[in-house]
Amino acid sequence: MQFSMPSVGKWIAIALSLIIGCGALYLRSRISQPEKTEEGYKAAKKKRNLLMMAGVLALWLCSGLVLGSFQLGSRTFTVEISPARMDILGYSVSSSVVVTWIVIAALSVFALFVRFFAVPRFQETPRGLQLVLETAVGAINNLTKEKYGHENEGLASYFFAIAALFLGSAIVELFGIRPPTTDLSMTFSYALVTFVLINVYGIYKKGIKGRLQSFVRPKAIIAPFKLLSDLAVPISLACRLFGNMLGGLVVVELIYFALGAFSVGIPAVLGLYFNAFHPLIQFFIFINLSLTFIGEAVEEVE
Repeated sequence: MQFSMPSVGKWIAIALSLIIGCGALYLRSRISQPEKTEEGYKAAKKKRNLLMMAGVLALWLCSGLVLGSFQLGSRTFTVEISPARMDILGYSVSSSVVVTWIVIAALSVFALFVRFFAVPRFQETPRGLQLVLETAVGAINNLTKEKYGHENEGLASYFFAIAALFLGSAIVELFGIRPPTTDLSMTFSYALVTFVLINVYGIYKKGIKGRLQSFVRPKAIIAPFKLLSDLAVPISLACRLFGNMLGGLVVVELIYFALGAFSVGIPAVLGLYFNAFHPLIQFFIFINLSLTFIGEAVEEVE
């Protein structure tokens, strides 16, 4: 990293943007409480919002100008489809596997902390962390019950664990680490477990004979097509999840690359979406498709 002395014009721009930003935020703090009238409240709120926007934009410009003085050398935009590999005890292991182990360990520690320290005894009227956890568990339980029926305990537990792993894997990107869900081998492993569940529940409900007979109903001629359709399920689930998660990673990296020194703040705001809200959307799609396929496997065909 090299530092180049800014020109006189750039020093003036840095100083002006800093003065304007700090001045706007100071004036915003000095605006008195609005009168108890709707017009006065709206006018004061508008002034405060405008000063806040002006202050933030000016300080953002100042930070970009300052950071632009540091030369990082030639910059190229590259995104690897496959994550880097690591050597552990003489074995070549994908970094996605290592990150997944770390996420699982962190989730286990968090679960133990909640069980023995944060919520040692569950209250009849939940509040705080207990309320958040019960809401999350109830939402997934109701979703699996709606799609599959009352015999959903095993599915609800599995999909809740997958949801926690999805969210934990996405959060690591906030620390500059590539999330495991952008690795096709990892998403395929999730989809493969779902594929196993599809057949396990199908055999559990219909028996082996009934499961095999479902491929030849209503006509035996469609058996090859139904078999190919079932074999395509894990590929479809894995590629859909991988493509969406990798797309989010590429978008954030593109913004970092395009804005350069002026990327302060903006990618972080988008990162909150792509690292929190977006994974939950993908999980919702994943669980709905998985439950749909399981429902088709256990459905009785006349």
